[in-house]
Amino acid sequence: MSKPDLLPLSVTHDVRDRCICLHTQRAARALARRFDEALAPVNLSSGQFSLLTSLNRPTPPSIGEVAALLAMDRTTLTANLKPLARRGLVKVTVDKKDRRGRHLVLTAAGRRLLVKAVPLWHRAHVELDRQLPRAQMALMRSGLAALGRNPPAAD
Repeated sequence: MSKPDLLPLSVTHDVRDRCICLHTQRAARALARRFDEALAPVNLSSGQFSLLTSLNRPTPPSIGEVAALLAMDRTTLTANLKPLARRGLVKVTVDKKDRRGRHLVLTAAGRRLLVKAVPLWHRAHVELDRQLPRAQMALMRSGLAALGRNPPAAD
């Protein structure tokens, strides 16, 4: 019987210590938990807050525009919209120029909820900003924005 190939423990440690994807995922989960807790009084998750905020525009955006902004596929966005629509915070409308298209409208109830949620978000952000020096936060924001804008080219 042959011994199966084993990955050396050193590789596991290398991934644990160096993998930017792993570190970003861990940080994202920790941040989401922090903002979920902050937004709990208005019964919103951090993802729902981001989604509602993305709709706060003079002209209702298309599903595709919001999906691109939030780096979500349309199916995931649609699934995330359903509980917000059930709560009357968002309305999906048909595009008048192209009946196949849909636009997302932040309702009056959605706007009122955002008005209550933003101070909670802001307070949590102030606390977060205290944890890292301003220059580090700025560098982190610009680095994450660059990574989000520049997906790797397909081979």
